[in-house]
Amino acid sequence: MMEDRKLSEKESLELISRMIQETQESKARYEAYPLLIWGYTTIVISLCIWYGMTSLGCSWQINFLWFALPVISTPASLYFNRKNPKRGVRNYMDRITTYIWSLFGAVVVVLGVSAFFTPMKILFMVALLMSMATTLSGAVSKFKPLVCCGIAGVVLSFVLLFVSMPHSILIFGAIFAVMMVIPGHILNRKMKELC
Repeated sequence: MMEDRKLSEKESLELISRMIQETQESKARYEAYPLLIWGYTTIVISLCIWYGMTSLGCSWQINFLWFALPVISTPASLYFNRKNPKRGVRNYMDRITTYIWSLFGAVVVVLGVSAFFTPMKILFMVALLMSMATTLSGAVSKFKPLVCCGIAGVVLSFVLLFVSMPHSILIFGAIFAVMMVIPGHILNRKMKELC
C-alpha cells in the first residue's frame, strides 16, 4: 500500500514533465498512422490510374478512382485513432492540426470535384496544398522531418506544371511518398525506439 506523501517541488516538476512526455510519445505513435495510410493509399491509387491510362488505354473516367482515396483512408485513420490510448487527451496543438487538415482537405475536395467540370492543373494544386498542410502540421508539432518533407513536397509540386499526363501522376505519387510516407516512417520508428 502506497503512503500519501507530499512531493517536493522538484519531484512534482519531474512527474509532470514525465507525464507530458509519455502523452506526447503515445499520441505521436498514432499520429504516424494517418500519414502512412493517406500516403500509401495515394501512391497505390496513383499507380493504378497511371497503369490504367498507359497500359489499358482507359479514358479520363478512370480519374473517378481518386474518390476511393477518402473512402479507404478515412475509415482506416479513424480506426487507428480509436486504438490510441490517449485519444481523449486533446490539447491546443491537436486542435490547430485538426483545423489545418480540415481546411486544406475541404479545399482539395472542392477542387477535385471542380476539376471534372473545368480544366485545371489539379495534381499540382492538390500536391501543393497537401504539402503546405504537412509543413504547417510539422511546424505546429515541432517535428522537423515533417517540416522538411513538407517543404520538399511544396518544391516538387511545381514540377507537375511542366510534366504532362499521364506521367505527372507518377510524380504526384512520388510527392506523397516524400511528404507523408517518409516522415510517417521516421515518426513511427522514433516512437518504437522510445517504447
